[in-house]
Amino acid sequence: MERARQLQASGRDIIYLEVGEPDFPTAPPIADAGMAALRAGNTAYTPAAGLPELRERIAAFYQQHHGVNLNPSRILVTPGASGALVLLSNLLLNPGDTVLMPDPAYPCNRNYVHLAGARARLIAPHVVGDAAPDITQLDAAFDETVKGLWLASPANPTGAVIPHTRLKALGQWCDTRQVHLMVDEIYQGLDFSAPAAVSRTMGDLPSALVLGGNTIVINSFSKYFGMTGWRLGWIVVPEYLIPTANILAQNLFISAPTISQIAALRAFDADVVEILEQRRAAFRQRRDYLSSALTSLGFQLPWQPQGAFYCYADISRFSDDCEEFCHRLLEDHGIAATPGTDFGDYQARRFVRFAYTSALPRLELAIERMARALA
Repeated sequence: MERARQLQASGRDIIYLEVGEPDFPTAPPIADAGMAALRAGNTAYTPAAGLPELRERIAAFYQQHHGVNLNPSRILVTPGASGALVLLSNLLLNPGDTVLMPDPAYPCNRNYVHLAGARARLIAPHVVGDAAPDITQLDAAFDETVKGLWLASPANPTGAVIPHTRLKALGQWCDTRQVHLMVDEIYQGLDFSAPAAVSRTMGDLPSALVLGGNTIVINSFSKYFGMTGWRLGWIVVPEYLIPTANILAQNLFISAPTISQIAALRAFDADVVEILEQRRAAFRQRRDYLSSALTSLGFQLPWQPQGAFYCYADISRFSDDCEEFCHRLLEDHGIAATPGTDFGDYQARRFVRFAYTSALPRLELAIERMARALA
């Protein structure tokens, strides 16, 4: 992304397919609420766990969309989902501990684990594109150092969704092994696993919170809600972790940004959701176009992305080095993409992640450029 911006500053036209950031600006009612809060002087710290009214609103969201009756005290508002992951790492991991996670996976997860003095053990899928290991793989990877299993659904970079029946089995495995389960649901609102004709608001998939036990869920206002730069997320912890989580939040962050929290109160209102659902429909359209167009160029997509806004494409027909492939795409053809080596080790050099966060005309231009490049 840094190199792409340098090239653009020099006068090049760059198509950004590398970063997981929606191209839509924050919905105007959310932005207006933030500006009104700023003008009103609401710039003091909030409680470390977040504004009580925002935590209550998030709890109501889980009740309305997921049928989960959630005590708001279990919700801690954080500086982005990244802040939630930092909190979780310091809350539950000690030096020498191990966290199991799929390969590929969001790369920062491994770094948060490392910063806590623990280590990540990546597990390659039996089937390319699966968002989670199966039980036999988890049994084989388990030892006394394993303290947690970290998953995401929909997943980055694959866009894969973990079926609820399978997620339930994974939760039971964690309970049996007495390890915590963390499910990153920041792309849950951008789920396309149901047909477009099916009415589903905010991606009404079952939340992993229905599993109970030691399950921890992380979410964010960045992706579906389009508030990336506002830096606001949340974590839901089991009851027994609430006191320690609050102490850690006080020491790590003081509090999440106040203006962002006040603005986020508007994010759940019906007029805003209508805007966000229109944008979700646009992402589905982009997904359908890009996945089809990449396949027509000769890329292999072993699975149709079911959520988020990524196509994780196999480039082995063209190259055995994803980093060089992405370098040439950017330098020679003005297309920024992310090499698979960012996300893991298993066959990583065969893959490139394309984000369909740009408007359809820009995606069409990217395909034109790639067609010329590959020819």
